[in-house]
Amino acid sequence: MIETGFVSILPPLTAIILALVTKEVYSSLFLGVISGMVIYVIAAGEPVVAIASHTFDMMAAKISDNSYMIIFLALLWAVVTLIGRSGGTEAYGRWAETHLKSKMATRLATALLGVLIFIDDGFNCLTIGTVMRPIYDRQKISREKLAYIIDATAAPVCIIAPVSSWAVAVASYISEENGFHAFLSTIPYNLYALLTIIMVLFICISGKDFGKMRKAEEEAASRKTPLVSEEAAQGASPKGRVIDLVLPVLVLVICAILGMAYVGGFFSGTPFSEAIGVYPTAGLSLGAFAGLITAFILYIPRKLITPKEFVESIVKGISNIIAPMLILILSWTLGGVCREMIGTGEFISSFVSSSNLPLQLLPFIIFVIAALMSFSMGTSWGTFGMLIPIVIMICQASGGESILVPALGATLAGSVYGDHCSPISDTTILASTGAECQHIRHVETQIPYATLVAVICAIGYLIIGFTGMPWIGLGVGVLLIAGALLVLNKRTK
Repeated sequence: MIETGFVSILPPLTAIILALVTKEVYSSLFLGVISGMVIYVIAAGEPVVAIASHTFDMMAAKISDNSYMIIFLALLWAVVTLIGRSGGTEAYGRWAETHLKSKMATRLATALLGVLIFIDDGFNCLTIGTVMRPIYDRQKISREKLAYIIDATAAPVCIIAPVSSWAVAVASYISEENGFHAFLSTIPYNLYALLTIIMVLFICISGKDFGKMRKAEEEAASRKTPLVSEEAAQGASPKGRVIDLVLPVLVLVICAILGMAYVGGFFSGTPFSEAIGVYPTAGLSLGAFAGLITAFILYIPRKLITPKEFVESIVKGISNIIAPMLILILSWTLGGVCREMIGTGEFISSFVSSSNLPLQLLPFIIFVIAALMSFSMGTSWGTFGMLIPIVIMICQASGGESILVPALGATLAGSVYGDHCSPISDTTILASTGAECQHIRHVETQIPYATLVAVICAIGYLIIGFTGMPWIGLGVGVLLIAGALLVLNKRTK
């Protein structure tokens, strides 16, 4: 490693600024990597060709270090695609229509399903939107409300679920050794995810709305003829049953937990809490593979899909993960360049140690920055992928290890808020797609709800920064949400 001084902060700044300006994360991360390599090659006096060779060396090293995560994501998306192809999603929709008799029950069932399907946000949005849409139309609940509930229980749930692609991604950004334990410790500090789930429950139970969402609900209630949904996903088997959705997901989750325990040595005497964090990605890969095998045993003998369609669905599922995988690889590479080659951490350490930045304000400041970045870029993965290494370096440099976990929680919370309501976010688009709601209608009805929670979160992070107690910030947030909903509901009337 070569210490390059203040220029060592240019690569992450380049990536962040370009991403904000262009709203395109892939080229921004790549140019950040290249700028870091240029700085290293010039400082080391190496030939120009070394820029390319070092870039690919670092990229290959990071792919190797995180190979099990890549396997897990590929297997996970294969299972997701197979479940849709089997017809299990449609079968659940038919079952739900006969059991949900009231609007409140329908809203709560949607939220509950959103919490249960936590392995991936895209799977969450498309699956729940497809199965619940006919029920919402029959009961004259707006599709805008459906889009909000599935969007609000997608990323906010995935970001606090230990067995999900999000958890593995965050853990890999934090540390290759104890990142999973660090991720678990951020959950109480992820105010946006927790308060968003609470907000959804309040709305589902009370039925109180405000702003354009209230108008959308009134329009839906006064509709004389029900909306006509599009046909179910093309190629889905008409013989699918509810078990075709439930069993593969249940097996995947249970076997993923057992797999993490097995890989970590739980069955050899290691405590469970320690075992699941030893090599979590390897255990998650075992769980995803178990889900894939379960789908094969469940679908092929009953001829829900043919062996050829089974393989085609696997290939299609893996191809769907290429885009987010590229974000991960580029983020890993940029972090490696900054930490291992040009001494970004050392420069930040000396700078922060000589400044008088009040550490108590760090969670609040980081939450605001992450929210703005994520909203502008439309990606939470790209946002926390760039910010987490910087946050870690700042906290370590200033001796603020006690504020590290709250700061990481604020990073994840801000990233999810921006992604939740950004009109260019893939999750936002998938939510409006799954609900068959006009995209702009989903965005304009959801932003006031998401922003209300975000403002309350900012207050919560100020409280946490000075008290160090997440439950105080969370408790104040719950009270503020309840009060705000009552006031805004009356004002909208």
